[in-house]
Amino acid sequence: MKYAIIGTGAIGGYYGARLARAGFDVSFLLHSDYQFVKENGLTIDSCDGSFTLPSPKIYDNTANMPKCDVVIVALKTTNNHLLSSLLPPLLTPDTIILLIQNGIGVEPDVEKMFPGQPLAAGLAFICSAKAGPGHINHQFYGNINIGNYSCLDTERFRQLISDLHEAGIGAATVDYLEARWKKAVWNMPFNGMTVALNTTTNHLLSCQATHQLIYDQMLEVIGAANALGIHNIDRSFADKMIANTIKMPPYSPSMKLDYDFHRPMEINYLYSRPIADAKAVGFKMPKLEMLEAELRFIGNREL
Repeated sequence: MKYAIIGTGAIGGYYGARLARAGFDVSFLLHSDYQFVKENGLTIDSCDGSFTLPSPKIYDNTANMPKCDVVIVALKTTNNHLLSSLLPPLLTPDTIILLIQNGIGVEPDVEKMFPGQPLAAGLAFICSAKAGPGHINHQFYGNINIGNYSCLDTERFRQLISDLHEAGIGAATVDYLEARWKKAVWNMPFNGMTVALNTTTNHLLSCQATHQLIYDQMLEVIGAANALGIHNIDRSFADKMIANTIKMPPYSPSMKLDYDFHRPMEINYLYSRPIADAKAVGFKMPKLEMLEAELRFIGNREL
């Protein structure tokens, strides 16, 4: 299948480069890095083996890109208003839009822009950051769970999973809502707390007080998911997420990097939407509501 990468950064650049290295037809959309990558290629420094794509298929405008079978959207959700103009040149009626983005409620909003278009959620469990122009530093993990939101062509959906496996990417098919909320169990505590306390994941877990607070916040997310009818998530999943994070190198999640580089933070889909969805069924998330308020304050101060 043919792929297009919209958002050639820490996540889209990594997965797209792995697919291209495996021989798949991958087109990358670039803006500020376009000339650098044209001259120097796209480099992945990876714990699983580093490599450079010397001449990837790059474009600075989607109007010039070929139509594809799968569009991987790895933009921050704060830029989703751009999708209505970016994606149409790439789409056929059967093109899958794979949204590797954080938060709850992303797919329903994108569906309003592209009614009837096959959508899937990509939940990446990866430590990866952009180190410089055309340069991605993949530090740890790398698997991705794919939740089928509205893909009726199950054969094409299975082919997507197969292609990812062929590229050496651990990919699994999961229930859409369950996957979104499981990712929120990690995202909601760690993204916001690293910003609010200006720290990294390892420091949060090395302090008994913040370790407990992170755990309590995880249990709030799990409680919300259970209240919404998602029952395959319990306390043991929080234990697993804590244990996995302890194994990671010191890490700044995407929201912390956005804060550090004075970019808008993804508060809406990461906090406001899940908190509102939980409230709608009578479940409150007081610790995460407080964290959301703190992030709103910090975000407004940065403007």
